[in-house]
Amino acid sequence: MTAKKQKQELLKLYQTLRVADVRDGMDWNMMHNYGSMSPEIRPLYRTRVFGIARTARYLPYEESIPTMSQEEYSKWSSFYYNNICIYPWMDDIETGDFVVIDQSGVDAGLMGSNNALSGFKKGAHGYVTNGGVRDTDELIIQNIPFWSKFISQKMVQGRLRFDTKDIPISVGGVTVYPGDVVVADGDGVIVVPRKMAFEVAKYAHRELQQDKEARKKLYEELNMKLDDTVL
Repeated sequence: MTAKKQKQELLKLYQTLRVADVRDGMDWNMMHNYGSMSPEIRPLYRTRVFGIARTARYLPYEESIPTMSQEEYSKWSSFYYNNICIYPWMDDIETGDFVVIDQSGVDAGLMGSNNALSGFKKGAHGYVTNGGVRDTDELIIQNIPFWSKFISQKMVQGRLRFDTKDIPISVGGVTVYPGDVVVADGDGVIVVPRKMAFEVAKYAHRELQQDKEARKKLYEELNMKLDDTVL
């Protein structure tokens, strides 16, 4: 199976799975202590997203910031965006990608309403970072799925610099490799190693189906209207 075909198969397999189902699937593969990101990684709003990990790493900016006028700062800021805190991974985004960013825990909004929307347009399903995100009101209005450690008011100038992309990174206590499967919802974020993604999905679907059947019966006994979560 080609990498592209495998990616499509995985996206189809994980399309309906909740984080809880995937967590169960991991347990059935003896991966009890791996995959679940720290509870401090939380969504901006309740939604469910799945995708294939595309990774990037940023580091704290180590240099001193020169004293300058506001006009000089405008030029320096433009230079910073074009040369220091760059986004080369944005050009690589493919439909179905889940962008995972190691931001070194820096309190800055590496992603916001503009660049997150650009990645979404290219096909990104969602984003997760161990740092901050900003423009959150607009992100919610734009329905951009985003999980982060915290919300930040700060721009990146003088705070973050791009390091590298498409490498293993650590986010929320989990090592994320490019190509891993990422599922996120109100319960948080879970990462499935690519090599075991098909086996995990097999048991995750079994748990999901059992849950649906049991809750559907309870819905009927309680005269509750059936919804998509039980059908």
